[in-house]
Amino acid sequence: MTSSFALHASVVAATFLLAGFVKGVTGMGLPTVAMGVLGTLMLPAQAAAMLLLPSFVTNVWQLFAGPSVRELVKRLWPMMVGIVAGTLAAASFIAGGGGEWAVAGLGAALTLYAAAGLMAWRFSVPARHERWLSPAVGVVTGAITGGTGVFVVPAVPYLQGLTLKKEDLVQALGLSFTVSTIALAIGLTREHAFAVDDLGTSLGAVVPALLGMWIGQRVRGHISPATFRRWFFICLLGLGIQLLARAFV
Repeated sequence: MTSSFALHASVVAATFLLAGFVKGVTGMGLPTVAMGVLGTLMLPAQAAAMLLLPSFVTNVWQLFAGPSVRELVKRLWPMMVGIVAGTLAAASFIAGGGGEWAVAGLGAALTLYAAAGLMAWRFSVPARHERWLSPAVGVVTGAITGGTGVFVVPAVPYLQGLTLKKEDLVQALGLSFTVSTIALAIGLTREHAFAVDDLGTSLGAVVPALLGMWIGQRVRGHISPATFRRWFFICLLGLGIQLLARAFV
């Protein structure tokens, strides 16, 4: 094992340990943190391929941690269909060597999400608008997922705007992220940016991600969620700006 390989493996493991920890505390953030950090070290398509299995495993865990899966699927299926359609339509961008534009898109998505979080943007979604707004949000989320590997915009603000109990919101986020992960895997595979040989690398990231998530869940009750989220968004903002600068400088 060369020293450069060992360093690379250590950085990847540390990244997914941190990303899992953030997800354990907040219920989201694993792919966002992983894409943000790894996006500074490799092409977005490579980072997206690496996060597929850790994202899938941790999101399925989150999705089935409560009793409301069937009800959430029944309510949110138009959004999920939109996510799949948007992701598959846009996957060629991140996988097709979008190059500096893919990096810029990732930076822009992280910056927008971080700014929204720091400014505490919140809005309420009237039930009468869900019928048309849900698939529209899904398509936009899918397009951003397919172009950048980031699942959160605008899915997270939209789900937070629904009248969901706290536990149902966590499950709804798990559902959205699980569908996004599967759709991204299909899109990357179709575009020949993810193959069976890549499963070993992605599988190796599962253990630190799960460990980080477990640690995050254990410390969640001992830290201030507001303070943690604020620093989380500040760090994301820094990563987003750094990626934007990297793309255009």
